[in-house]
Amino acid sequence: MADAVLALNAGSSSIKFALFEIAADRQLTAASRGQIEGIGTTPHFIARDPTGAVQQQRRFSGGSHEDLLGALLGFVDAHLGADSLRGVGHRVVHGGSRFTRPTRIDAETLTAIEALTPLAPLHQPHSISPIRAIAAARPALPQVACFDTAFHHDMPAVATRLALPRSFEAEGVRRYGFHGLSYEYIARRLRETAPALAAGRVIVAHLGNGASLCAMRDARSIDTTMGFTALDGLVMGTRCGTLDPGVVLHLIEQRGMTAKAVEDLLYQRSGLLGVSGISNDMRELLASDDPHAGEAVELFVFRLARAAGALASSLGGLDGFVFTAGIGEHAAPVRAAAGERLAWLGVRIDAAANARADTVISAPDSRVDVRVIPTDEEAMIARHTLETIGG
Repeated sequence: MADAVLALNAGSSSIKFALFEIAADRQLTAASRGQIEGIGTTPHFIARDPTGAVQQQRRFSGGSHEDLLGALLGFVDAHLGADSLRGVGHRVVHGGSRFTRPTRIDAETLTAIEALTPLAPLHQPHSISPIRAIAAARPALPQVACFDTAFHHDMPAVATRLALPRSFEAEGVRRYGFHGLSYEYIARRLRETAPALAAGRVIVAHLGNGASLCAMRDARSIDTTMGFTALDGLVMGTRCGTLDPGVVLHLIEQRGMTAKAVEDLLYQRSGLLGVSGISNDMRELLASDDPHAGEAVELFVFRLARAAGALASSLGGLDGFVFTAGIGEHAAPVRAAAGERLAWLGVRIDAAANARADTVISAPDSRVDVRVIPTDEEAMIARHTLETIGG
């Protein structure tokens, strides 16, 4: 067994993880993937090998992040045997203006990351908790923060600016963009598999419970749909996406809602869930004959296509379109509907290829190369971790 790095992707109630072995040429191979879900209620730990076979699973009656990550580290130790865990990488949602590349974590860095919590109050604390837990359990183990905002840091200034007084921008109120680790992975895959396309004008659609689009030229971000927070842009599972700010003022002034109540509404009770009144799960909505489910899916696709048109303008045209993440990789009807709305841009999707989720799903007469590429944020975290610690 080789030395390894561990990649963690923490959310509010779950932590996805992947253990990557380090080969002699410093290439990384996934040895185990899994998650700890149900954090805060009845946690469930499960790890699977590359074939999908269960390596270990445990259920807990409760437990802190320290307890649960201790169980994960125990699994890693048993799996590695005499070899060692070289480092742990973390997905950190917000890097602000300071953190534009993966960074080794020390006390000063962690304080600076924590200070960014007001920019991502529902996400940043979940990134910080496992960092603190592992530091307590293994203080000598190197940890690396990999920022979801970093991929977008060199967008043109006009794409980052909000039309507010300049004093706010100086305080960090600007457009940042998110899902950067996913977009970086797709950019690398395009460079490897379709270098001519990677050098062109491509929109990547990261469509999951959280969803966004990224406009890439030469595999670099030049515009994206998420802005100051991960609430902006597309309709999402429980998030509203782009919203007239006047609605927020109306809710506060006319409905008497508090800021916390509005936050809960916009982050947790809107999006597909709010419109359908049924579920935030696209699979359930596509399977439902309830007209409200159909309206939620229609709105999701409508807003996706409208935003794609705007990004095509930012790019000055469109050479490629990539679907990725849970909905993007698995929901053929959503891909087909998006393709129909983007026909004016030259998008033509082959129905049979789309149903199979082939890598290339564009029809022979399509002016736009349309692809389905599975993303792997954990692989990017692992690669950045190894490069940062100097393995």
